[in-house]
Amino acid sequence: MTKNSFYILLLISMLFTSCIPIKDLVYLQDKNTSTEQNSITEVSSKPYRLQVDDVLSVSIKAIDPKLVSIFNTTESGTTAKSESGLYFDGFTIDDHGNIRMPVLGEINVIGFTLDEVRVKIEKKLLEEYFKSEANIFVTVKLAGFRYTINGEVGSTGTKTLFQSHVNILEAIANAGDITIVGNRKAVTIIRQTSTGVQMNDIDLTDVNVMKSPYYNLQPNDYIYIKPLRQKTWGTGQTGIQSIGTIITLLSLGTTVYLLLKN
Repeated sequence: MTKNSFYILLLISMLFTSCIPIKDLVYLQDKNTSTEQNSITEVSSKPYRLQVDDVLSVSIKAIDPKLVSIFNTTESGTTAKSESGLYFDGFTIDDHGNIRMPVLGEINVIGFTLDEVRVKIEKKLLEEYFKSEANIFVTVKLAGFRYTINGEVGSTGTKTLFQSHVNILEAIANAGDITIVGNRKAVTIIRQTSTGVQMNDIDLTDVNVMKSPYYNLQPNDYIYIKPLRQKTWGTGQTGIQSIGTIITLLSLGTTVYLLLKN
């Protein structure tokens, strides 16, 4: 084999190994040709059960707003719209699983769903303070859907979305998408549950990820995007970048050879 042939083979091999293939970048690919894409159905998520440090937004309304004003932390039972406002005016679940509300005092909510907490508050109001004719209307929500994302994304950190349900693709889009050197085939989700911490990897390039119980996030989930091997190689992620890197290395090698020879 001639020296020129060796360099050509080296160039081709480096191009193939350093470039990131398009199949590693595209989300939700139908990898099973025998299954129609339309048949993929999303797994229904279980109702979220409240945990310590969750922040609740509770609004109590009635026909006469003055009757319930003492039960609300904001004027006329309205809730603050800013994230900081929800944090300071909301009700944080303490280490004992309780929230402390005006007049009603401490209410245990740990392990309950939002709907169960709503029923619990309504029952307490009707038993101790009002009659059914008052038409008490209680709304209980999480003060924002919080999750943390780290690794190869456009914007890392703890994010808050003001919606009740968030899937993994929405969370990643909100963080500026996965970078070109992020591993979409092994996205790690760490979830705190009543029985302990669960950790699982999901493949976002496979359409069947929508069947995973981790596709729909739960509040306080932690998402980690691992880097691809191409990032550590430093040869570039596209063909043009790789060629530029190779030419630079060859030029450097030639320069060093000529200096040593002379």
